[in-house]
Amino acid sequence: MSNVLAVLEQRAGALKQVSHEVLTAARALADALGGSVDALVIGSTGVDATGLGAYGADRVTLVEDEELSLYQPDVFNEVVTAQVRAGDYAAIILAATAMGKDLAPRVAARLDCPLAVDVTAIDGSGGITVTRPAYSGKAIYTAEVTATPCVISVRPNAFTPSENAREAAVETRPAPRPDLRTRTVRVNEPAGERLDVAEASIVVSGGRGLKGPENFKLVEDLADAFGNAAVGASRAVVDAGWRPHADQVGQTGKTVSPQLYIAVGISGAIQHLAGMRTSKVIVAINKDKDSPIFKVADYGVVGDLFEIVPRLTEEIRKVRGG
Repeated sequence: MSNVLAVLEQRAGALKQVSHEVLTAARALADALGGSVDALVIGSTGVDATGLGAYGADRVTLVEDEELSLYQPDVFNEVVTAQVRAGDYAAIILAATAMGKDLAPRVAARLDCPLAVDVTAIDGSGGITVTRPAYSGKAIYTAEVTATPCVISVRPNAFTPSENAREAAVETRPAPRPDLRTRTVRVNEPAGERLDVAEASIVVSGGRGLKGPENFKLVEDLADAFGNAAVGASRAVVDAGWRPHADQVGQTGKTVSPQLYIAVGISGAIQHLAGMRTSKVIVAINKDKDSPIFKVADYGVVGDLFEIVPRLTEEIRKVRGG
């Protein structure tokens, strides 16, 4: 077993950005093992998978059905496990998104195989080893996978998508129709068109230091200045009703690993640090120089956020040409 199956995600017929990260991780592992990469996309008809060969897929399988525009646990589990049983795979890689966190343990249980979740690095040079944060991000541990196939979910933004072009053969087949114990009937999208904090490469988060929900416009303006940033929030802010739970970053919210994380008025409780400390670059703005957030920050600004953030927003706009 040396091949790798990459299970990709789509929404409304378009592949999600995290799918290219999953495919990049799968390609690197397959190259180390001396195998090939199969990409599996499950969704409604019309998903465009023509560009997957550019990111390392040798073969692409599209399982299409209009009933699968939304994630259906029983069907997706049936499709993935059937593909694994019919193939020769050392690993099945998914994203540790809401869908992946639900699907990965289902697949591992059905196949009776090892499961590694929320992984930030994979090494296939001497067998398969995975690395992931532990103890709320205070420690990083590496585990050796001693049985195959194994199921691995990778943390979004932990793997930078990279092209590894090849001609990918594309096959389309209908979905099975097992008896459904549960059915997804709708997804309640948050208002507006902002990026999901779990997928954005830049996240600007606000905390109680903003003093009130009306001041979150400072955070939103800074995110808009970057042009491709998501707005996050601490648990205290969400509990106070200032922001929706979908924005919450932390142990009981979403785990993020963006290229840049800016914490505005966030003290840095352990619950929050657990959800963002693996970010590539962390910038903290807080008037309390003893705030725990500064212990994990790459850059810290001690001062009044109501003065600093507008000036930072102005400078970012200048750099980006308005």
